[in-house]
Amino acid sequence: MELPPGPAHFVDRVGQQERVLRAVSEWTGRSRPLVVNLSGPGGIGKTELARLLARALRDSFPDGILSVDLDDFRLGGELDPGDVLAQLLESLDVEPSFVAAQFKARCRQYWRRTAETRLILVVDNARYASEVVPLLPASGDSLVVVTSHGPLHDLEDGAGVGETLPPLDEASATELLGLIVQDTRLAADPEAVRSLVRLCEGMPAALHAAAEWVRAHRLRPLARLVPQLRDRLADNGIDGVERVWDTVYGDLSATAARLYRLLPHHPATTFTLESATALLGAGPEACEDALEELHRAGLLDAGAMTDGGGARLRLPGPLRAHALRCSRRDGHDGRDGRDGRDGDGRASGEADQALTRLLRWFVRQAQRADRFAAGRRLTVVAEFEAVPGAPDVPLPDPQEAADPDGRAERADRASRWLHEERHALFACARLAHERGLDTEVVALSEPVWTYALDHPHQSDVIGLLRLAVASAVRHGADAAWLVRTRCQLARHLWEAERYDEAAGELDRAEAVRDLLGDSERDRKLAASVVEFRGKLAGARGDWTTAVEHFTRCRALHEAIPNPYGVMLQTYELGKAEAHLGELDTAVRLLSEAHAEAAELRRERMTRRTGFALAGVLRRLGRAEEARPLYEESLEAARRRGSGFDEARVHDALAELEQAEGHGARAADHRAAAEDIRRRNGLGEDGTPA
Repeated sequence: MELPPGPAHFVDRVGQQERVLRAVSEWTGRSRPLVVNLSGPGGIGKTELARLLARALRDSFPDGILSVDLDDFRLGGELDPGDVLAQLLESLDVEPSFVAAQFKARCRQYWRRTAETRLILVVDNARYASEVVPLLPASGDSLVVVTSHGPLHDLEDGAGVGETLPPLDEASATELLGLIVQDTRLAADPEAVRSLVRLCEGMPAALHAAAEWVRAHRLRPLARLVPQLRDRLADNGIDGVERVWDTVYGDLSATAARLYRLLPHHPATTFTLESATALLGAGPEACEDALEELHRAGLLDAGAMTDGGGARLRLPGPLRAHALRCSRRDGHDGRDGRDGRDGDGRASGEADQALTRLLRWFVRQAQRADRFAAGRRLTVVAEFEAVPGAPDVPLPDPQEAADPDGRAERADRASRWLHEERHALFACARLAHERGLDTEVVALSEPVWTYALDHPHQSDVIGLLRLAVASAVRHGADAAWLVRTRCQLARHLWEAERYDEAAGELDRAEAVRDLLGDSERDRKLAASVVEFRGKLAGARGDWTTAVEHFTRCRALHEAIPNPYGVMLQTYELGKAEAHLGELDTAVRLLSEAHAEAAELRRERMTRRTGFALAGVLRRLGRAEEARPLYEESLEAARRRGSGFDEARVHDALAELEQAEGHGARAADHRAAAEDIRRRNGLGEDGTPA
């Protein structure tokens, strides 16, 4: 179940709950699921009600509860529905390697995976019906609960239930206040309670903040406390429920108030304890204390605070807007009343300094995660130093593990960090580019490139790599940056079948190659341009040209000398010769590459070269030589938990066994591959049906 713990206190909404429960019980199961749309302004309690309904109904939907907040996927205000679908597919236990590349194929895969299921999907913070439609499960027996500020009238086939939440009435608001405060002063002074409730205008979020303010002043009688609150609200001159938050904010400690002003500037809508610590820059203990104070004051998502270690926290939408206004008003050099923004709208003062610190912290963490996930490799930006007051994310170094399984687990953990923080990294790159921080942009592009190799065809990756190229061009003083960023961009362009654009980027990389120096790094970069030419030729099906480029690139690596580069180009040559039908040559090259990878202790390349070699041996009818290589690949895939590689090896073994006349063994391997693909929402042919 993908829901945080429920709210500690919830009142009213009885009518809305009854109507939804009745609609669910009466739903007959059509071609589309029942859709419930809960709408209303920020702070009215939509999300809490959606989660409450999901929990109440979970026994009727045995395939589980999925939850997605669309605001988590907005970059620059734009939503990538393909990214949301990828997240939902992974929540449905589809391996990232199996997630379809193109949006339409991803939709078909999601429909296949959700067909004939009984599940609940909670979609938070939708702005338009068009954002929700691609996420609807392909089962009329499922339930979708959507929250939005306004009703989504244009949902296809209509929402089964549309509920606009009004403010709480006075009785319910008083009940909620009493549940939170739990103080005898309330019963002793009902008139003061009525005054306090009316100040909050029936908004649960405001009532939570006001209740926490009352709890913080337990020694004062309400008859004195409420007039003080009302007077302070009058002095502030702010209309609406926001004046309650403004008063609560005014009672925060200096550190908690500063963190509150900084949090709306965080590049992603959710944040972790570590990234909040980097934003504040005062160390973990100070940040933990400040977050707890914000939680107690009702100014932080209370549900997230109870998730335990590794939780992603957030400022709810209306509080985020309020915190931003506090930052603009008070965040220049403290609470001095000056505007916290320059004329162009960019954050200034404390927020500007905090964002620069956070950007550099994210760069360092991404570089560390990249090194741990992919191993030491060619990079053009040195690893950033630790940021004072902002400890590193606790990612252990795989090289310090005692055994291969431990190294693999640590590498996977680093890869997961890159995936979990991808939205923050994309946003950091844009912010850094806007601020002229070209080193940071180029540095971020390298780990994002690694992330994208495991999660291909993400639309935002090409945009980020274009920013890296633009930063390298704007900087203009480092040819290595220009070569590296253009090669990175070219690969993702040809993977999107934009071959001419990719060729143009490689032309421009080659144009500045002569500006590179004679260092080992620069010679490797020069060779990489030749390698990428070969890869592009292979992607276009021109394997003869690919062989020419890989041969030339291998000679460049031999001259450096760079044994890993030699091994890699030998592997690429072997694959290219296999495509050309030169199988004996391919076996010789791939055997060399396989032996070299093992000697260099490059486990990932040892697996890849072994699998490629086995494929050519099978084509030559040398089954007894191919079989142990396939079996080694199969065992390695199982150890890593990679269903994608496991299915691929089962397919190859099925062909091998069939050719050898072992029909029963071949059928077993085919069945195993089909079962893996079916679990991942793919058809028998491996495509999203």
